[in-house]
Amino acid sequence: MRARARAGGCDVIGVGQSSLDRVCLLGGPPPLGGKTALLDSLDLPGGQIATAMLACARLGLRAAYVGSVGDDSAADVVLAPLARAGVDLRGVKRVAHAPTRSATILVDSRTGERTILGYRDPRLALAPADLEPGPIERAGCLHLDAVDPEASRFAAEIARRAGVPVVLDADGTGPGLEKLLANVDFPIVSRGLAEAMGGRGGLRAALGELCALGARLAVVTLGEHGALARRGERVIESPAFRVDVRDTTGAGDVFHAAFAWGLLEGLGVEPILRAANAAAAISCRALGAQGALPTRAELEAFLRAQRPGPWREPVNGGA
Repeated sequence: MRARARAGGCDVIGVGQSSLDRVCLLGGPPPLGGKTALLDSLDLPGGQIATAMLACARLGLRAAYVGSVGDDSAADVVLAPLARAGVDLRGVKRVAHAPTRSATILVDSRTGERTILGYRDPRLALAPADLEPGPIERAGCLHLDAVDPEASRFAAEIARRAGVPVVLDADGTGPGLEKLLANVDFPIVSRGLAEAMGGRGGLRAALGELCALGARLAVVTLGEHGALARRGERVIESPAFRVDVRDTTGAGDVFHAAFAWGLLEGLGVEPILRAANAAAAISCRALGAQGALPTRAELEAFLRAQRPGPWREPVNGGA
C-alpha cells in the first residue's frame, strides 16, 4: 500500500481534536469514596489529532492540522509544539469567547494506565463549512477522528473523490458514525468500540462489519495486546512490544501517526502494523500524550533492536 501527496500538498492532513491536558500522576487508582496520593500534576498539550500530526512531523512527514481552539492562553500552549515542528496550522479555527478543549488525565504510577475526563465547549464543534477542500484534495493521506461526524464525513467524501486514502480514529459509538465509516479506507478503532460493534461475535466480527462497510484494512487497537486487523478475508494478528510504561496517554494517537507514515512509505500490512505498535510502545515511556514521540531514526532503530512479544488474544476478544 502506498499514498502520495499531490503537487503543493502535505503528506498528511489531520482534522479533529486538540486539547490541553492536566496529567495527574497518582499513587494508585482512587478507591470509590476514598483518597489516593497525587504524586505530580502537569499541564501538557494533547488531543488525538493534534498529537497524531505532531507525531507525523517527528517521523519526517509534512503534516497539517485542522481543528478548533478557543481564544485563551491554553490555545497557545496546545499549538506551540505543532508550530515548532513545522506543522501547517492555517486550518486552525480560533473561537472567540470559548475555552480550548481540556482534559484531566489520571495516570496510575504503578502501571501507566490512564483515565481521561474530557471537557469540550459545544462552540468548538467543527462544521463542513470550516473545512477547505483544496488542502485535503492535494494531501497524501487524510486522518480524522469521529468527534464531529458531519465535518469528518464531509472531509472524507472530498478525499475519496480525489483518491486520497482516509484513516479514521474512532473510539465510541454515536450518531453519524456508520455513514462516516462508509467513507473510510482505514478505520482504526478502539477495543471498546469494536466490542460494541461485534457483540457476541467479538473483535473479529467487528472487523468483518468494518470491511463490509468498505474498509480496505480494518484495525482494532488492543493496548498491551497489540492490534488485530482484517483485509478482505484475511485476519492479521500483530503483537505489542514490551517497554517500561510510564503513561499510556496518546499511545493510540501515535499508533495512527505511524500507520499513516507506513502507508506513505508504501509498507505492507504487517510492517505497517509492526511500526505502529512500536511507535505506540515508545510513546508510553514518558508522561503526557506528546512526551516521547519517536523520530523516524528512533523508530527504525527500535524496530531493528526489539521484537514484539507473542500474540495473546484478549479475554472476550471473540472467536
